[in-house]
Amino acid sequence: MKKYASVLKLTFLFIVAVVLFSSCADKEPVDQCLKGYTYGFFGGLWHGFIAPFDLVGMLIYDDVTVYAQNNNGVGYALGFLLGSGGWGFLSGKGRWKRRKD
Repeated sequence: MKKYASVLKLTFLFIVAVVLFSSCADKEPVDQCLKGYTYGFFGGLWHGFIAPFDLVGMLIYDDVTVYAQNNNGVGYALGFLLGSGGWGFLSGKGRWKRRKD
């Protein structure tokens, strides 16, 4: 039991250190992103459709993002959610499909 207590203490100290040092991160300047075109519902819809490809591109390149910073808020978020299939409206095998017995 004494061995587990020391492992728990070290784990707790590690988590506390991670939380404390994560607050030292520098802010990312996004002022340049917030100028120009503001994406709305249809921009969010398109970004939702291409989100899987954006995710792969984001892993490879630094200048690719999945979610547009310069958006109009709720309209963009709703379009992104629908475009990414977040609610499953476009799924073909829903529970409402009748089974042939």
